[in-house]
Amino acid sequence: MKEQLLELEERALKEIAAVDDPAELENFRIKYLGKKGQLTSIMKNVGGLPPDERPKIGKFANLVKTNLSKRFGEAKDSLLSGKVSRDGFIDVTLPGKEPIIGHLHPITSVIKEVCQIFSRMGFRVVKGPNVELDYYNFEALNIPKDHPARDMQDTFYISDNVVLRTHTSPIQVRVMETRQPPVSVIAPGKVYRRDSDVSHTPMFHQVEGLLVDKNVSFGDLKGTLTSFVHQMFGSDTELRFRPSFFPFTEPSAEVDILCVLCGGKGCRTCSQTGWLEILGSGMVDPEVYRFVDYDADVYSGFAFGMGIERIAMLKYGIDDIQLFFKNDMRFLRQF
Repeated sequence: MKEQLLELEERALKEIAAVDDPAELENFRIKYLGKKGQLTSIMKNVGGLPPDERPKIGKFANLVKTNLSKRFGEAKDSLLSGKVSRDGFIDVTLPGKEPIIGHLHPITSVIKEVCQIFSRMGFRVVKGPNVELDYYNFEALNIPKDHPARDMQDTFYISDNVVLRTHTSPIQVRVMETRQPPVSVIAPGKVYRRDSDVSHTPMFHQVEGLLVDKNVSFGDLKGTLTSFVHQMFGSDTELRFRPSFFPFTEPSAEVDILCVLCGGKGCRTCSQTGWLEILGSGMVDPEVYRFVDYDADVYSGFAFGMGIERIAMLKYGIDDIQLFFKNDMRFLRQF
């Protein structure tokens, strides 16, 4: 009988090691440890043994039962804790896991908001290639080869005539080549320059806009950008237009808003001036029309461009542009 018990114990331990389902575990209990189980049947025969063998066999049978019962309990705990499972099995007694729900990156959110604002004003969103011809990136924007204005943009050159675009203005030229006025478009996208510090990165995002039609004036430009600033930063936001220079607009102006961090009192972020630059703009230089066969005597227009990272930093009060690209979840979860 001892050999029977040893063989049963070995067979039972092998079976329970392969169990990974609560139903199978219950079948195991009934088969070996139940009232009509195999171990119970063997133990009932102990009384028929010679008197001198009963204590030893009975003690050994109880030891086998204890071992199998212990292994059954361990397997049950393992299944309930989720350590062992099978496809399709769900233990409804376990606590649920809260799903992690993603959301838009703050840069993407700001791009969408900017595009929505200008779309409501009638601008159409257009896109273009990241790798651009020198002609579209510079020459057609009134920046010929060896012109000092090219020094304003540290450029990644792929070859003499191919560059990573330094702004999204080439898209405006491509649009004007394919259609006659009226034209009103905005061009969001990535741009590339050889800059890297707390306020610059080699890749960043811009949204540039263009409107060309008859009798477009600087007043139209000012009204459009004033409306944009008030929708983006609030209707109480003060702004100013400051004379500037851009090769493809004349006259040109930069737009500043009252510092959102110090309220115009002066701080480190605004260099104690109380103002923060947010975008550049101006009336399209008639020389640009020559490249797209527009009649400068009939049509006029304005263009503007802004860095999305700068807009996002001001909107959310962020002082380091590199936070947008480090993928630190502690930072991103705030948005």
